[in-house]
Amino acid sequence: MAHAASSRARYRRILRFAARYMAQAWWFELFLPRIGLSGLAARGRAARLQNIARRFHTLAVSLGGLMIKVGQFMSSRLDVLPPEITKELEGLQDEVPPVPFPAIRALAEAELGIPLERAYARVDEEPLAAASLGQAHRARLADAEAAETGFADVVIKVQRPGIDEIVDTDLAALRRVSGWLNRVKVVRDHVDLPELIEEFAHTSRDEIDYLHEAQNAERFAANFSDDVRVAVPEIAWERTTRRVLTLADVTAIKINDVDGLRAAGIDPSEVAAEFANVMFDQLFVDGFFHADPHPGNIFVTPTPEGERPYKLTFIDFGMMGEVPDRLRHGLQQLIIAVASRNSRQLVDSIRDVGVLLPSADTAELERAMTALFARFGGMGFAELQKVDPREFQEFAVEFGDLVRALPFQLPENFLLIVRAVSLTSGMCSSLDPDFNIWDAVEPYAAQLLRDERGNVVQAFAREAVSVAGTLARLPRRIDDVVTRLDEGRLAVETPRLDQRMRRLERVGRRIVSAVLFAGLFIGGVVLRPDEPVFGLVLMVASVPALLHALLAGMGGRRD
Repeated sequence: MAHAASSRARYRRILRFAARYMAQAWWFELFLPRIGLSGLAARGRAARLQNIARRFHTLAVSLGGLMIKVGQFMSSRLDVLPPEITKELEGLQDEVPPVPFPAIRALAEAELGIPLERAYARVDEEPLAAASLGQAHRARLADAEAAETGFADVVIKVQRPGIDEIVDTDLAALRRVSGWLNRVKVVRDHVDLPELIEEFAHTSRDEIDYLHEAQNAERFAANFSDDVRVAVPEIAWERTTRRVLTLADVTAIKINDVDGLRAAGIDPSEVAAEFANVMFDQLFVDGFFHADPHPGNIFVTPTPEGERPYKLTFIDFGMMGEVPDRLRHGLQQLIIAVASRNSRQLVDSIRDVGVLLPSADTAELERAMTALFARFGGMGFAELQKVDPREFQEFAVEFGDLVRALPFQLPENFLLIVRAVSLTSGMCSSLDPDFNIWDAVEPYAAQLLRDERGNVVQAFAREAVSVAGTLARLPRRIDDVVTRLDEGRLAVETPRLDQRMRRLERVGRRIVSAVLFAGLFIGGVVLRPDEPVFGLVLMVASVPALLHALLAGMGGRRD
């Protein structure tokens, strides 16, 4: 009964938070700009975003569970979210309150079926790490198990008590919030939120199944079995269940501990390049990748003299992603397009990957990508920070409406890919401020381009057939154009101009309605003390004008 009440309170608290800040976003980002006060809305935007992020940070730490995961994901989106949000949420990578050891002991003993003193020779009661879904403690295997496994020092990972119910409650709340957001046309046109939540739910349930995590660890280790750059902890299967995971203790220098790396004689910029290469191998070669490579999950392990200076040791394989062959091919084509600065191929690749719906008109997008390559192509985060902000503003003004109007979506598995790449880029930039992610992509792009050129004869033959077909149809097409010109039936389409004219026309009508509303409402307020009836009539009469100013153009028509 107490559990049910606690779950209901948690559910309501998440919904109240979401509703409050969705209403705030509607007021500042939709209502005020519609009545001509976009400048007022923009002036306090940075402070508002920082306040929302700070309050979400507090909520996530107090609730734990999936709220921590949501915050961690947002803190990694340096490419999309403003620094006011990502900075406030950075601490969620490590800042999770621990569960008291007696509760951890009770759950572990229930899972293993024996007292901890019999299962392990020693268990440290002080947690090594506390995560959103589980908690880790150092321990030592009994002599018999140590002889069988080949290692004695271990880390025990134990689920947080009651985490199944917490995950169910959080997912129910997230589904409700996604349903609210899905009713907003600008959100619905660009992303299938309910589908994303289901993908997140599937990933979260996999993450609280430690048998699944142990299998992932062994598969990952097999992929890198012949690679001297990577190490993976071994699993003690005799002491592993769905809720308890026992693995070799591989604790070393945290990858983001720059001072620790330098003290060990390791160059952080070299670690950044190595880490990026290993992550791209997972994405583009193996197709099985670590989707949660934040600083707490990667160690830099110094090696004995005579070997390479260090290894990258990965832990926590609960959140793993797979890149199907078709998607991997699409990503490879996208890399080739970016490396060769080919805007047409880039747009085609985005569509093939499934990010852009087939119905999208991509002529203007292709022009935008050409301009993007010309202005910012090949720049890393450090270089982009030195660019005059007016250049970004100019680009946003020129192409912002176009990009927002395109029907984008995130296909299955893509969310984890975006997360992995975002975390990788952010991590490497923190290790080396001059890090440029394109330098890491370049070897893959070069190899892919060589592979493409290997088929140059077939590609040339296909192109020749295509050109021959076009030439064969050209005389008829020219004749058709001349005929239509003679008959006055030749029309030139200007979708961008037409789109802007329709938008200006609708904006003009809404401005008139907004002015009419203000006049009627203020007049009613002024007259009401002396003429209560007439004043009330004016105030009521202002409502239709307000509704038209707010809602005109929000129907089913697409700009």
